Amino acid sequence: MAESHETTAGKLEWLQELRGQALHAGSEKAVARRREEGRLLARERALKLCDPGSFVELDRYVRHRESNFGMMDRRPYGDAVVTGYGTVFGRKVFVFSQDFTVFGGSLSEVFAEKICKVMDLAVKYGCPVIGINDSGGARIQEGVVSLAGYAEIFWRNVQASGVIPQISLVMGPCAGGAVYSPAMTDFIFMVEGSSYMFITGPDVVKTVTGEEVTFEELGGATTHASKSGVAQFTAPDEETCLEDARYLLSFLPQNNAEQPAWSAPMDPADREDAELDTLVPDNPNKPYDMHEVIRRVVDDGEFLEVSEHWAENIVTGFARLGGHAVGVVGNQPRSLAGVLDIDASNKAARFVRTCDAFNVPLVTFVDVPGFLPGTEQEWGGIIRHGAKLLYAYCEATVPKLTVITRKAYGGAYDVMSSKHIRADFNFAWPTAEVAVMGPEGAVNIIYRDRPEEERPELIAEYKETFANPYSAAERGYVDDVIEPRRTRPVLIDALETARTKAEARPRRKHGNIPL
Repeated sequence: MAESHETTAGKLEWLQELRGQALHAGSEKAVARRREEGRLLARERALKLCDPGSFVELDRYVRHRESNFGMMDRRPYGDAVVTGYGTVFGRKVFVFSQDFTVFGGSLSEVFAEKICKVMDLAVKYGCPVIGINDSGGARIQEGVVSLAGYAEIFWRNVQASGVIPQISLVMGPCAGGAVYSPAMTDFIFMVEGSSYMFITGPDVVKTVTGEEVTFEELGGATTHASKSGVAQFTAPDEETCLEDARYLLSFLPQNNAEQPAWSAPMDPADREDAELDTLVPDNPNKPYDMHEVIRRVVDDGEFLEVSEHWAENIVTGFARLGGHAVGVVGNQPRSLAGVLDIDASNKAARFVRTCDAFNVPLVTFVDVPGFLPGTEQEWGGIIRHGAKLLYAYCEATVPKLTVITRKAYGGAYDVMSSKHIRADFNFAWPTAEVAVMGPEGAVNIIYRDRPEEERPELIAEYKETFANPYSAAERGYVDDVIEPRRTRPVLIDALETARTKAEARPRRKHGNIPL
């Protein structure tokens, strides 16, 4: 009996030693450097992302293959990635967190296998997957095997797309082929000053093009949040980034077969806001802030903006109405007068499709004078890019609610969730102008042969006849013209009505969106 107990004790002691080695896989020097830089370690990030005490690690004893060239003397447990599952606000999620202290976070065969395993489990169990990226790229010692590992991850990103939410947190370097996994996920977070993404680094850029550029200028958080649109969110530090990711998950369902979680609002459903009655200026050319409209309508004024600093002429983000998560799209009169251009079309189209994939109803606030004119836009493909937004709204089967606050001109009126592309409920404020174009432009075309002194009277006549919501309401294109103060209760009632929406679609492999 004593011998058996001693053997068992020895095994337990060996297990504890192995766990200690797995917990401290990175070298002391590498760990110390991370601490000096103010960064969290891979396992710490996973623990902070999940609810306290909920993270369960998987494959902590995995080691890289013995055949790796020149690496037989070091085979740390867990390799260079921490994987597992936990909960966020009590809901199950799967997580992988790349460990830069182990071989620079480079991807090996077993590294990829660990990530693929948690992605497969996430799809099997219908749970979101969150990837924390901090890697120097493919492990050179493994050659093509590491490239195969990347491709296996890419393939799973595509299979999981639209099935479970996929979120990427870039918290260090992400270069070369490694950027394509985050790029295929639903949302990308970056940390200001410490994370970057690019296909080729500054040295290669200088060699090939002669351009001199820093890491931050080429692929930092600010660059991708404001210029490329690659990153939807940025954070000043790692803790904030992790907390923001948790908040985003609160608006999303576990998978495409479920509805987003309902959250009891403190805000009464019948609340009216008299400030909305005077928010739109009397001068149709004077801007106002669409954020103000959104915050006065949604629950508790809380709005999580997506891609806040890119294509600022259109606003996208998540909020709640009557406790239900909704995706909000709104033209922004304060930027380019709210016109649709190439970037705005891409930004909104992607957001609309994401909401539709995960059963998040859409609320659209319209104040759009048209598409941005000019050779830069035409040669850049505004026709093709604008068609993406049109396609996205036409394709969406979630409840679609629309409020026209002011201008709704030309083809842009059609694109912005109009009744004609099957929005469920369309409302207009008395300040709405639904017309082919603005009064001045219309008169200049229709009455171009009339004397200049007659123009003011003709413009006034056109405004009275067409630049209002009532001609559209007469034809049923607008369901009701409402007092702006009543926007919140009207939308909540419409949303409750539309929540049981079921819309059949023709059988097909998939549509062919004009990419």
